[in-house]
Amino acid sequence: MTIQLKLDTTYIHDSRLGADALPEDQIAGLHGRLREVLDEIANERRAGQHRFRELPHLRIQVDEIKQIVAEYKDQTDNLVVLGIGGSALGNIALQSALNPYGYNLLPADQRKGPRLFVLDNVDPVAFEAVMAFCSEDWSRTLINVISKSGETAETSAQFLIVRDRLIQALGEEEARRRIIVTTDPAHGTMRGIVDREKYRSLVVPDGVGGRFSVLTPVGLFSAAMCGIDIDGLLDGAAAMDQAVSDPNPATNPAARIAAIHHLYMERGKRLHVMMPYSQQLKDMADWYCQLWAESLGKIRPSDGQNVGPTPIKALGATDQHSQVQLYREGPNDKVITFLEVEEFDVDTVIPRGFKDIEAMDYLGRSRDGTLGGLLNTEKKATELALLASGRPSLTIRFPSVNARTVGEFIYLYESVIPIMGKLQGINPYDQPAVELGKQLTFHFMGRQGYEKSPMG
Repeated sequence: MTIQLKLDTTYIHDSRLGADALPEDQIAGLHGRLREVLDEIANERRAGQHRFRELPHLRIQVDEIKQIVAEYKDQTDNLVVLGIGGSALGNIALQSALNPYGYNLLPADQRKGPRLFVLDNVDPVAFEAVMAFCSEDWSRTLINVISKSGETAETSAQFLIVRDRLIQALGEEEARRRIIVTTDPAHGTMRGIVDREKYRSLVVPDGVGGRFSVLTPVGLFSAAMCGIDIDGLLDGAAAMDQAVSDPNPATNPAARIAAIHHLYMERGKRLHVMMPYSQQLKDMADWYCQLWAESLGKIRPSDGQNVGPTPIKALGATDQHSQVQLYREGPNDKVITFLEVEEFDVDTVIPRGFKDIEAMDYLGRSRDGTLGGLLNTEKKATELALLASGRPSLTIRFPSVNARTVGEFIYLYESVIPIMGKLQGINPYDQPAVELGKQLTFHFMGRQGYEKSPMG
């Protein structure tokens, strides 16, 4: 299967970047190491590692997800996802990419499924706003609790509150039917609760961390409930798997992205900006930030050095008016990745008006006189303005935003991570620095076994 996304590296090679140009021969100088890395990853994958790479082919519980959707969709006005981090960001990104802007505001007959609320924080004002909305008819609300272990304080607290309100409104039996839990298949606190309470459940597959889990039931269930083509997502990921399994670093898109960022990091460019020129892809930049930060920001075991890039999200054209000043004239320590859409689902013609006022008339007179044309023109202007300041950028180009191309994008960036990890000499799959904050939360909230502060 041929991939549809295109990687454009024109403005990292351009000689107008001066010393920051990255010619192909310099990237080729890393090809020997990259061939070793790609071979290591292929061998490790055959040995059962890099489990996320198998998801497009295993299609874990896809048939079961479709059965649950068929059973519940017509009975559900509100789907509430309780999760945080990797249990939430992918759900949000899929929804904003593949359902209409303002989806929750549409009348029921214009939506492809229930309204979706992803409660990825424990801010009580936001939480109670959603609860007030659901309390109008709890019998038409479905709760999807996502927690691999059941040890995440935020999700556990939300679950206790929502479960209590469901029971008060509907009674224990019907409340039980309105809760679906996505958790570990065999172990953990939440699995024990599922087995005891007989909740219907989906699985977080073994060996797949939260930030890699969007193409599992973690992300696919809410997507399917809201009418998103989950087969298309997985088809796109499967197509990208062929491309990123290419042993040739020159033609493997994940290897090229990793090489570019690694070489620029060696030049001190450790800030990596993702800037979609598409409102649909805005939340993909949020998803990318977690993937990049939690996977690559580590203490390197070999020398104890703190390594890793800092991901930054931006949005075109919005952040041309808030961040580009910094990117052009601030420290030259950034690499910008643009996401561009060639053909929008709909476009809007800009009418001609005030023909005697050039500052207005040119917009409707232009050959690109649509909002989509203006947006892509602004992207082109921004990358050229960055080039004029000697700031490198690359582009991931979507022919259109659909389930297939979104699946390709997710799988592409997930596949960059193990390559970057090997180039940096770190484990991209753990997150040890997250644990202390969790333990301190347990201590201050009075959990038994954590009476002594882990800070001493």
